[in-house]
Amino acid sequence: MERITEPSRIKGHIKAPTSKSMTQRAIAAALLAGGESVIHDPSYCDDSLAAMSIAVGLGARVVPDARELRITGGGILKEPKINCGESGLAIRMFSPIASLYPSEIIMTGANSLRNRPMNMITEALAQFGVRCSTNDGHLPVVIRGPLRGGKCTIDGSVSSQLLTGLLMALPLAPGDSDINVINLKSKPYIDLTLEVLRSFGITVEREGYERFIIPGGQKYKPSDFTVEGDWSGGAFLLVAGAINGEIVVEGLRRDSRQSDMGILKALYAAGADVDATGNQIAIKHSGLRAFDFDATESPDLFPPLVALASYCEGTSAIKGVSRLAHKESDRGKALSAEFAKMNISIKTEGDVMYVNGGRPSAAHVDSHDDHRIAMAAAVTALGADGKVHIRDSHCVGKSYPGFFDDLRSLGAVIHE
Repeated sequence: MERITEPSRIKGHIKAPTSKSMTQRAIAAALLAGGESVIHDPSYCDDSLAAMSIAVGLGARVVPDARELRITGGGILKEPKINCGESGLAIRMFSPIASLYPSEIIMTGANSLRNRPMNMITEALAQFGVRCSTNDGHLPVVIRGPLRGGKCTIDGSVSSQLLTGLLMALPLAPGDSDINVINLKSKPYIDLTLEVLRSFGITVEREGYERFIIPGGQKYKPSDFTVEGDWSGGAFLLVAGAINGEIVVEGLRRDSRQSDMGILKALYAAGADVDATGNQIAIKHSGLRAFDFDATESPDLFPPLVALASYCEGTSAIKGVSRLAHKESDRGKALSAEFAKMNISIKTEGDVMYVNGGRPSAAHVDSHDDHRIAMAAAVTALGADGKVHIRDSHCVGKSYPGFFDDLRSLGAVIHE
């Protein structure tokens, strides 16, 4: 679907979407708990729907409602072929969970997920005695458990999501486990995982972010769990306000463990007019200056940061480009290509992306089937000198299905 976003001044109050990352983790924990858990304010984005489907296949009973999700876990395997959709978190988190079962389970996915490397999963599980295979390092991943615990060493430089899966699964193994992690990135997401585990009665000890000690033979306890607002989606709303608006974004916890709350630091560095009080953030258009920001721990911020930098006077520097290659697109290349169409010059040197600010132009851009590229283009269009046409904009459903409706509610002019 192509959407056309016109230059628009936005104004009003908006509630941030709820966190898909936290929703998916809570679904996995509820699957592993014996009894009924209630997840309040879940995200019903495509990735969360994939996690719900996976939970059903692995034996859970899932009953969704508008404001809550009831999951009864502890069931038996129903489906030996599990489809993770396009969710990188789902394949990396649920593969270790699937290895708890004594049956052969085939983990599949769709579209961009088929191009992502899967060797990290099989290499880690093999250290625990789980038999695994892939299609030349890609999907499908065929897993034959059961997972029994033990020791392993994993590389955390590409993603923390596999570690999340191991931390979820290993408490149910009969033996104790010890994970050594090399060069872990996105550490705040591991904090998020540990927060969810504690809510479901699971204990994990750690020494920094290099060693995790997991007692085996634990039991998940059903939980009433409330999902917090999503800083990843909220970042686009905040940048939209800084570019051409006067808005208040509600529902973003200042004590959150989400790494993408770093957007506030970037906005302050850019001189944005921000007033953060409690879980409410007021932001409005003002003169913006170039900024430097290290997004190594929060690579999903690259798209909104590039949109912000497009309106800053001077050249902004964003570090962490190496984290972008294996997203829904090769996100660094996609950002450079599509923002060039809007007359914004982006250059990459080593691990740093340099964005020359100015005034974006009218353009026809491609989302690359990447939800964050589509949202970045729409936000950038708000202050452009003409309409921005966004091809395949439906991909925002992966993380934030209400994104375009929320922009419209603030006054953005968007055509479909």
